Amino acid sequence: MTIRGAQAGDHAAIWAILEPTIRAGETYALPHEMSRDEALQYWFTAGNQVFVAEEAGQVLGTYMLRPNQQGGGAHVANCGYMTAPEAYGRGVARAMCAHSLEQAKAQGFRAMQFNFVVSVNERAVRLWQHLGFEIVGMLPEAFHHPLLGYVDAYVMHRAL
Repeated sequence: MTIRGAQAGDHAAIWAILEPTIRAGETYALPHEMSRDEALQYWFTAGNQVFVAEEAGQVLGTYMLRPNQQGGGAHVANCGYMTAPEAYGRGVARAMCAHSLEQAKAQGFRAMQFNFVVSVNERAVRLWQHLGFEIVGMLPEAFHHPLLGYVDAYVMHRAL
């Protein structure tokens, strides 16, 4: 698997990953009806560095890296990751997170923070914990899950 910076030619493949995640509404606090253009604008917003994970020329995942805050909080990185449904369980998210930690450290970030990890996304919570993140805060009933109703969200953090 190769992880590289995203290019304009990757937009269709990235949308093919973003769309099912957004439409499902189970892990990201984004409008379910978000259009392709709106989703790509969100993912590629100014200040985001976007990467793709590919294997044999097929894009299997994408992530974005950015400062978590501006000014006095700009030394903490933030990321968002999405994996193509057909690539679940193949280590794509793990590889992208490991890559993002290396990228963030090389760019001088001192920590990485995930602001809103849906608590019932147990697979992601376990993976982030395995990669050294700790749950440092809990936001009660902060996410409206389409099947489970109101569930908690976690703030997760790790030093670099």
